[in-house]
Amino acid sequence: MTAPEPPGIPGAPGNPGGCPVAHGGGLPGGLPVGVPLTPLYGPALAEDPHGLYARLRERYGPVAPIELEPGVEAWLVLGYGELLELTRNEALFSKDSRRWRVPAEGRLAPDSRLIPMTSWRPTVLNLDGAEHQRLRTAVVDTFAQIDHRQLRGTTEAAANRLIDSWGPDGTADLVTQYARLLPLLVFTQLLGLPTEAGPHFIRLINDISDSGAESIRANEEFHAIVVDLVRRRRAVPSADLTSWLLAHPAALSDDEAVHHLVVMMVAGNETTICWIGNTLRLLLTDRRFRATLTGGRLTVSDALEEVLWRDPPTQNFPGRWATGDTVLGGQYISQGDLLVLGLAAANADPAAQGVSAAAQGSLGGNRAHLAWGAGKHVCPAQQPARIIVETAVETLLHRLPDLQLAVPASELTWRPSPWARSLNALPVLYSAFTPPRPPAPERPAWTPPPFPDTALNPSDSTPSAATSTARTPGSGRQARRPWWNSLAGWWSGR
Repeated sequence: MTAPEPPGIPGAPGNPGGCPVAHGGGLPGGLPVGVPLTPLYGPALAEDPHGLYARLRERYGPVAPIELEPGVEAWLVLGYGELLELTRNEALFSKDSRRWRVPAEGRLAPDSRLIPMTSWRPTVLNLDGAEHQRLRTAVVDTFAQIDHRQLRGTTEAAANRLIDSWGPDGTADLVTQYARLLPLLVFTQLLGLPTEAGPHFIRLINDISDSGAESIRANEEFHAIVVDLVRRRRAVPSADLTSWLLAHPAALSDDEAVHHLVVMMVAGNETTICWIGNTLRLLLTDRRFRATLTGGRLTVSDALEEVLWRDPPTQNFPGRWATGDTVLGGQYISQGDLLVLGLAAANADPAAQGVSAAAQGSLGGNRAHLAWGAGKHVCPAQQPARIIVETAVETLLHRLPDLQLAVPASELTWRPSPWARSLNALPVLYSAFTPPRPPAPERPAWTPPPFPDTALNPSDSTPSAATSTARTPGSGRQARRPWWNSLAGWWSGR
């Protein structure tokens, strides 16, 4: 639909902040003119994001103008109802980032840190309509084949290995020594890589994220391993996510499979890291949940749900792009504008479901939050993620029942990412180990067929057909861009 010309009168509807607005003049869209845009980056976001969202809501209403980096404007959708409308109306708000006016107008710097999170790729993250449905069905059906009991066993075994590796001094950092390592140890086995590939993948992801001298090499090796995995599982299927994805009736090409496996690893890894860390922080700092360790009323499951309401792993996400001029939340949106999903802010909207539960002090059991998104693009991996996080937390509490913070809670700091809600560190103390529970003998951890040594040293192997086709000049296909090269680092604010 087409919006009427905005009134441009201070205090007019859709302009609660009293700022003059313009359509087709000043900044693109209906963004305020002559008023500095609020940055969705920097110390204010890391230190008090909830305060920032509340101030934006008070001034602008459910949709607020923001700045993603100097000179790059966007809209932050703060309202619960408005976010649902945004995610459910594909005709007006597309996932195709090629519609974005900022790069089209030459205003996005070549080295912009927004590129990894906004560049278009042929995945479920950036497609609409029938093609999105084809790929999403393949991803959803693939995740549905995971044996949940087996996944718990795999996660528990990996968690125990990490805990056993800690030194005897009774100290640990639950972010760097646990939450940041555990998901990839599990994901590599889910995908069909050997158990020993987990630590190797962790090193590669860290090198890629650091954007240092090893970043290019690590990115090439990471890509080669995934391409090699797809080629091998195409030839010899097994009971793993890669084989199931390739066997799906949607008939993904090798290139499509590689793209989606990377999305699963990068997006799934980072959000699971944040969810584990934020849940452990809540259990260790909140008296209501602290009693959980000694048989209190609130459970680990309650803590998981409260984190998804108050400090979801993904606090903001880009986004949607307006397909035409329209109105949302009283604001005038122009074609090509970027709208950022304010997931944490929408959860805190007084109009959100669960406000009564929040007033009583707990949101456990209430799953009306928007931490997973909404609409056709809602996260397809909710249940596996929940099993991994819940098992990770419960295993740690079982092994170290006297776990406690090593610093005052006020000294914990957050990464300055506009997207992820992630702690820098979570230092703890404990007195002694307790023996790990033995795995159930009838449900062993995954044991995919062994790979040759070249699976972990792809530089020594012959390039696969998928790699060669993507990189051969004149083949009629665009050369592969290492789009995940900085995605993990920017996502977590490194």
